[in-house]
Amino acid sequence: MAKFKEWETYIGEFEDYLKLERSLSENSLKAYVSDIDKLQQFVELSDWDLSPLDVRQEHLEKMLEHICDLGLSVATQARILAGIKAFYKFLLFQDVMMEDPSVLLEGPRLNRKLPDTLSYYEIESILESMELSTGEGLRNRAILETLYSSGLRVTELTELKMNNIFADIGFLRILGKGNKERIVPIGKDALKYIKQYTEEVRQYMDIEPGHENFVFLNRRGKKLSRVMIFYIIKDATLAAGINKSVSPHTFRHSFATHLIEGGANLRAVQDMLGHVSITTTEIYTHLDRDYLKQVIIDCHPRSRRPMADDKLNR
Repeated sequence: MAKFKEWETYIGEFEDYLKLERSLSENSLKAYVSDIDKLQQFVELSDWDLSPLDVRQEHLEKMLEHICDLGLSVATQARILAGIKAFYKFLLFQDVMMEDPSVLLEGPRLNRKLPDTLSYYEIESILESMELSTGEGLRNRAILETLYSSGLRVTELTELKMNNIFADIGFLRILGKGNKERIVPIGKDALKYIKQYTEEVRQYMDIEPGHENFVFLNRRGKKLSRVMIFYIIKDATLAAGINKSVSPHTFRHSFATHLIEGGANLRAVQDMLGHVSITTTEIYTHLDRDYLKQVIIDCHPRSRRPMADDKLNR
């Protein structure tokens, strides 16, 4: 508790400094404070009993590795690092620290291969370019809405079962890597298109025995393959005129990036993505479901915008 109070005190002083001495805009102020909040969250997740003054270079390096593993864009990683460096320069300036643990930290390497991340406007362009006048088009819109809404892996999407959608409370039950089960929030738009697909298309299909419980089916009434999801995304990306290499994982990384940029807690994003624990002990802690749902509502761009008219433009 004492360590938490120290974080609270120094972050508050840093915020006052940025506001009064640097005269930063409200948005810039929030971004800086959010970056330091993420550092505090990482320290807590790692089960380190550290105040801001106890943090060393090796701790910061581990945090940078973690946000890279989350799939955040190079620009987002660099911005978080800049916020951390500004915080420790401030503490050095205040004479509460003798050494700056961030001084030797390097930003993300531009030559390191990281997955492309789509902007929210690119996501919107892809979704809005999809043809909804056919059964396949409606299914494909539901697929991409689900990928972006919940950050699923491609196999988790193809294996999604009807009885694992809890539309009334806005959650999916997902069986991820290593047969680890997790509960993931799903947004209203994704649920809307899943409902339309299942009611207007799926229920009229001849479904192959053994495939009755899979949500997304091909023309032959069988569950979709991983390869088919790649083709669906490729066609939608081309239709939107976006010249990037886009895959299901791009949607997953975009989901994580947009939540982090929107101010989401690292622990919540880790839990929703189904990543193993942030620590080497691999202790995995699930969050309260109401909290996870609130993170989506507060931080996911398709939840923050006004809901579109439910009537499809066909």
